[in-house]
Amino acid sequence: MGRRVLTVEGVSLRYGELQVLDAVDLIVAEGELVTVLGPSGSGKSSLLRVISGLAPPDGGTVSWDGRDLRRVPVHERGFGLMFQDFALFPHRDVFDNVAFGLRMQRMDTRRISIRVAEVLELVGLGGMAKRTVTRLSGGEQQRVALARAIAPSPRLLMLDEPLGSLDRALRERLPLQLRDIVRTIGASAIYVTHDQEEALGIADRSIILRDGRVVAEGAPDRLWSQPPSEWVARFLGFRNVTPALVRGGRAATRWGSLPVSAALPEGECHLVLRPTAFVPDPGGAIRGIVSALLFRGDHVRLELSVEGAPPLDVEARWDPLPAPGDMLRLRIETDGIVLLPAAG
Repeated sequence: MGRRVLTVEGVSLRYGELQVLDAVDLIVAEGELVTVLGPSGSGKSSLLRVISGLAPPDGGTVSWDGRDLRRVPVHERGFGLMFQDFALFPHRDVFDNVAFGLRMQRMDTRRISIRVAEVLELVGLGGMAKRTVTRLSGGEQQRVALARAIAPSPRLLMLDEPLGSLDRALRERLPLQLRDIVRTIGASAIYVTHDQEEALGIADRSIILRDGRVVAEGAPDRLWSQPPSEWVARFLGFRNVTPALVRGGRAATRWGSLPVSAALPEGECHLVLRPTAFVPDPGGAIRGIVSALLFRGDHVRLELSVEGAPPLDVEARWDPLPAPGDMLRLRIETDGIVLLPAAG
């Protein structure tokens, strides 16, 4: 981590009887992109409102470069905020939307024209300054909103579910472009989303909120490879979570006795069986019936009904493809079994 610029320490926020944020800590380094991930109602957007100054916290502090921002108004913090609904002015053209923050800064007309042209080129909308925003596609409107947020050269850029209203194709294509733009302008950034793949795919570091508390924090690859709790594992999409008893290189689980790495400590624990750890094998110890199947091009994701146990989430390659109702036998690779704390 580089030089710390934003420090959120012990921040709490209540709306009446509802505790929205509960002693939240967050550090963002210079030039770092941090994603804030969590289910609906976990406090993600409220955290941005506190940082931006739109919602004064009930406890804790927000500081920038060591300066407490408690008495610094929103427009003097130097932060940019982009909302999920983009909040564009529908009857104004692209230029006027992007120039809004610059006019608020009382920048002169010539400099505004130069800066708007710069950021429109950066977001891939060069030559579209005079287009009315209502005639733009969803992806183009998203870029206008981003251009407006970065035009005043914010030291911190905050994006609140910026892709939430877009279709799936755009949601898959735009996150990396957003990350590249943030890298280009050199700002620190906080990116809020409930989409696990989106969050982990673009971040330098991620935090996960649950009921207003931080329950996990770290590099995306670390959170994915070693979830710190059962709840985090399930939130990240791992369905094959089981209590287990490890003895002599094997684990007694709800899906039978499975081989495990010798590095796993013996005793009671919780295990995650990654869906990609299963391999089709006619002699495999795991047997079940295909109850649902999703073709993904180069692989198949399926649900396997196992007698006396919860269904298994399996992702593998088959030739020929199985069909619902087929009986399959599988084995599991030991490196796809992840240890969790028993109390997770």
